[in-house]
Amino acid sequence: MNVQSYYKKLQEINKLAVSPRIIESGQGAYLTINGKELLNFCSSHYLGLAVDERLKKAVKDAVDKYGVGTGYRTLAGTHVLHIELEKAIAQLKGTEAAVVFTSAYMANCAAIQTIIGKEDIVISDELNHASIIDAIRLSQVKNKFIYKHTDAKSLEEQLKQASLLAQTPKSDGKTPVILIITDGVFSMDGDLAPLPQIVKLAKKYGALTMVDDAHGEGVLGKGGRGIVDHFGLLGKVDIEIGSLSKAFSTIGGFIAGKKTLIDFYNQKARQRLFSIALTIPDTAAALEAVRILQESDAVVKKLWDNVSYIKSEFKKLGFDVGHSQTPITPVMLGDEEIAKKFSVRLFEEGIFATPIVFPMVAKDKARIRVIPSAIHSKKDLDFAIKAFEKVAKELKVL
Repeated sequence: MNVQSYYKKLQEINKLAVSPRIIESGQGAYLTINGKELLNFCSSHYLGLAVDERLKKAVKDAVDKYGVGTGYRTLAGTHVLHIELEKAIAQLKGTEAAVVFTSAYMANCAAIQTIIGKEDIVISDELNHASIIDAIRLSQVKNKFIYKHTDAKSLEEQLKQASLLAQTPKSDGKTPVILIITDGVFSMDGDLAPLPQIVKLAKKYGALTMVDDAHGEGVLGKGGRGIVDHFGLLGKVDIEIGSLSKAFSTIGGFIAGKKTLIDFYNQKARQRLFSIALTIPDTAAALEAVRILQESDAVVKKLWDNVSYIKSEFKKLGFDVGHSQTPITPVMLGDEEIAKKFSVRLFEEGIFATPIVFPMVAKDKARIRVIPSAIHSKKDLDFAIKAFEKVAKELKVL
């Protein structure tokens, strides 16, 4: 293949791509697209902090005091704000320590690659996030087991095989590490990992546990501590991955756990050693968001009031909202074309809610993924409910 034909092939592929809507405003209860104000009903800013005045002030104050840029954490990039943020995250999560990365994607890659070698063993839920899948590939681990989605029985079957495999020492004479990895909240359906069973099985078979709680922080557990606290398992999960771009409405990710493990990541994680640290404004915003949760759970309670209301009203109308246990509310439609038409009509009615279709979900599982926020008023929710009912009747999907 010559260069010209290569670019022509890329051009043909690009023609099939769907361009995202361009946002012209902040990510509040409403946002602006093409000059039109629409109810923001699909972003994962669960607590509405993207336009919060406290975060804005924290950013302005930090930039006035420290400027904008940072640097490599191992050279001249570790700032006092990074240390404060990591301490605050550990306090919120109820762990001994935490380390921050530029994204949760990088945190997942670091968490796995740093401690897992080619001869170790990984056991992963079949619906884990793409960042987990990529992180496992990056580790180059040869022994990979997949268990059925949230199925503890299937997990134990894989653990039995892994345990037999682990009886053979690695080439350096050490015993292979077994690591069980799961999302905490699965982002397409809003269901939860069976963490109590996972922890119990991990203890039985001598495995480490890792949970990606990107959609759990600020949402689940006491004061938004996350899924580990939700199930009363503080201190019993080895590796907790978090995102600062969901409920905290900024950017970045982190690993939280025992101090010994976090110290090791600080020394060895390539994603920390060879990447620029979070900028001053990003760090200041994230720190303020964590402080808001530490001070009060009022915003978390407001989120759940809105979640309960929207799910109840959708069910009354006859919508199938799946088996979600979180704010993620899938309005199941099945047919991809219907889902796309539904989203277009919602847009015309003043609601921004995108369709979720293959390959993000199975071909017969298309849906509109609704995510209410703490920033929405009851008036906002009623407006959305009426629009959903109107469009559903037009498309005859109820």
